[in-house]
Amino acid sequence: MCGIVGAIAEHDVVATLVDGLKRLEYRGYDSAGVAILTNGKIHRVRRVGRVVEMERAAAEEHLAGNLGIGHTRWATHGGVTEPNAHPHVSGDLIAVVHNGIIENHDEERSRLQALGYVFESQTDTEVIAHLVHYHYQQTHDLFKSVQAAAKQLTGAYAIAVLAADQPEILVCARMGCPLLIGLGDSAYYVASDVSAVISATRKVIFLDEGDIAELRCSGMKIVNRDGAKVERPVHLSDVSLTSLELGQYSHFMQKEIHEQPKALSDTIDQVIEDGISPLLFGDDAEAIFNQLEGIQILACGTSYYAAMVGRYWLESIAGIQTNVEIASEYRYRKVVANPKHLVVTISQSGETLDTMEALKYAISLGHQATLSICNVRESALPRASKMAFYTRAGAEIGVASTKAFTTQLVALFTLALTLAKLRGRLDKKQEAQYMDDLRHLPGSVQHALNLEPQIKLWAERFAGKSHALFLGRGVHYPIALEGALKLKEISYIHAEAYAAGELKHGPLALVDSEMPVVVIAPNDVLIEKLKSNMQEVRARGGELFVFADLDSHFGEAEGIHVIRTPRHMGELSPVVHAIPVQLLAYHTALMRGTDVDKPRNLAKSVTVE
Repeated sequence: MCGIVGAIAEHDVVATLVDGLKRLEYRGYDSAGVAILTNGKIHRVRRVGRVVEMERAAAEEHLAGNLGIGHTRWATHGGVTEPNAHPHVSGDLIAVVHNGIIENHDEERSRLQALGYVFESQTDTEVIAHLVHYHYQQTHDLFKSVQAAAKQLTGAYAIAVLAADQPEILVCARMGCPLLIGLGDSAYYVASDVSAVISATRKVIFLDEGDIAELRCSGMKIVNRDGAKVERPVHLSDVSLTSLELGQYSHFMQKEIHEQPKALSDTIDQVIEDGISPLLFGDDAEAIFNQLEGIQILACGTSYYAAMVGRYWLESIAGIQTNVEIASEYRYRKVVANPKHLVVTISQSGETLDTMEALKYAISLGHQATLSICNVRESALPRASKMAFYTRAGAEIGVASTKAFTTQLVALFTLALTLAKLRGRLDKKQEAQYMDDLRHLPGSVQHALNLEPQIKLWAERFAGKSHALFLGRGVHYPIALEGALKLKEISYIHAEAYAAGELKHGPLALVDSEMPVVVIAPNDVLIEKLKSNMQEVRARGGELFVFADLDSHFGEAEGIHVIRTPRHMGELSPVVHAIPVQLLAYHTALMRGTDVDKPRNLAKSVTVE
């Protein structure tokens, strides 16, 4: 989970590299570094910590050059030290940056050591540098050397490589990890993410699995995994610089929480414009949907909790059997596959490695009906799927997902309605009501955002705690899980979530006066059951913090604090109730002084196992 950027141009590229690394820092922020080719020598600057530390050091050394590569790291192999920071070099001749994991690095390390190579780091990446160097000694051709080295690598990688004595060439390659090329005026760029190059160009090429590219100021060539020369389409990115900047906000997480009414509105607009139709998912969707016998959803983290909500909708509205599984578990067990099940993968970035590998596994088992729900166009998951539904959340930079989560919920709700309509379970009156609910959803979310001052007061109580418990029932149980995850991610408070009916089966033992208990309490059919579960907490001295709908009959009392969310939104209630738990986590983290956007040990795009 690292970010890479590279550039070759007829002008100095250092500022472009540093700007790109700042925009990629959400992908990793343990250390950062650049390698610039100047007068036939590789000048490397690396620093532990944030990109700004490396930027200062680069300025002090007056780095300049028209060819360079940069990297921001989230540690996998080896601790957070300067020797483990990228770029890695071999013989002062080859420099490499890498995102991914090389699975056979131990074997290759031993072989290279036997050949006389000395390793300075604990990383798997240094293996790549020495492998390229070894082949370069034979060929003196950087492109062929990267090709040869790539054939010896097992695992996932996106790499950019330069050679000290070939100042006119930058070579890049990908296998399992995303990589794109940016097209400028007599300049080419390479990056993990379009955000890294958007200040220089909006024209990008997404490399396919196994592609290797040679970039020169005068042009480029790309070959596929078989070595055949190929042309990849040029895309005009719709990512804007404004979406990558904080503006009036203090943190990206704060910005993204408050962008949810617009993100939801933009995602819903495509449904309102086209109506409930299989065409929302692709030209072949109707034929595929009409043959389904069930659904298997694969996802990780927050996307997994969105999938859990989606299961309730798909079974209750569409009447279709739905299973939800953590992608990293699915890919490593012996699955009894039914090729007539739709496999749905969910990922904000579209590059989550566990989810991508789970999809590959599902396809290998005979699943041909595949759908990706994703926020990033042309990313790996949608391109590997037969169908795609793109959420319109816009760029999400904060590590803790917010607007991606709520727009994923809208996508899953739309899927449930579409399948219900095809299966004769949605009449015109019901369809009109659901469409009306979707139209009103952004307004209800804005109402929930207006509760922020009250939630900040609760956060003051939470900031001094070490543990918290979240409870929900039915379709709101996953929202309790998501609330606990958010609190853990950014405030570092240990938090757990349970279906409220499970309290008496064990978790009730945790409850005491020091354990705040957050309750998601919508005014639905389970409300009376939930009230009984709350009494179990109060009887043990627990303090309750209840998010209750405006039209529910909850009153404050000793040990029971209530914040009233908008009136019950029916099936879409989970979307509204996601907002207050996001705000609670955000403000609790602020009061504890943690780094809200870049929590320790975590990165945004999980491109490693």
